[in-house]
Amino acid sequence: MDIGSNSIKSLVASRDDHGGIASRLTDAVDARISAGIGQARPRLSEDGMQRGLAAIRELLDAIAAFAPEKTLLVATSAVRDAANGAEFAGRVRAATGYEPRILTGEEEANLIGRGLTSDPQLADQQSYYVFDLGGGSLECLAFRARRMEQAISLPLGCVRLTERCVEDPGAPFTERCRAEVSAVCRDAFKASGFRFSLSSGSCAVFAGGTIATVREILAQKSGVALVETSPIISVDALRALLEEIAVLPLAARRQIAGLPAARADVFPTALTTTLAVAEIGRFTSFRHSFHNLRFGIAAELLQM
Repeated sequence: MDIGSNSIKSLVASRDDHGGIASRLTDAVDARISAGIGQARPRLSEDGMQRGLAAIRELLDAIAAFAPEKTLLVATSAVRDAANGAEFAGRVRAATGYEPRILTGEEEANLIGRGLTSDPQLADQQSYYVFDLGGGSLECLAFRARRMEQAISLPLGCVRLTERCVEDPGAPFTERCRAEVSAVCRDAFKASGFRFSLSSGSCAVFAGGTIATVREILAQKSGVALVETSPIISVDALRALLEEIAVLPLAARRQIAGLPAARADVFPTALTTTLAVAEIGRFTSFRHSFHNLRFGIAAELLQM
């Protein structure tokens, strides 16, 4: 189970007949435990912790039907950055009997990388970049010859940047907001030392809720299921979607088919961050993968 900043997600997995990871159940609850993460000294609110505990119990109840041999809960940016993150972990342990493992940014990035290498759709890719955008952080990785050579975590999550850069999330997303989010992303990448040094035309993979939501919105527009849409999302399509939703107030964004109402306030920021990555890395498209942190945890537990 991935106790994320914006949503809490579960995966029940086993080995398949070919030695890969077979997904038996995936589930997610938007709990937004990270409200307040954009503050100088972030703390998890009581409401956020209660939402998180309720989501964890709900997901564990569904998992129990599979009687898993091993169960691991990990917590990411919101919990590791919060002054009271350890307190929340203790409350999870008291409520469920499971001790959450609070991942460092490096551990999170490495587990995401491990998950991506299990994606059969990427089996033919040798050198590629991976980006995973969450509520609190953006994980950035580079693989050369299928070996990870860079892995960093940047504080560019969509909840964090919305709190930092968007004065009124209920209003249309202004050009000022877009410029500020983009500038914060550029500065963070410049300071990080992350190198875009793979060969020209290398694949760029994007994981996480933002790109999955983009695919769901595009699927709804086309009247097809998400799995029937292409995993390749062009930067032009992302830019057009941002232009479409930026002019809408929050109430109207919540009515967009395929966009979860709980994500509507941070979605313009998330799209802007994704486009900033494209601009910095000079990418024209991203390949979407579902094989991120949860699959990396599964690979670790299955000793793969």
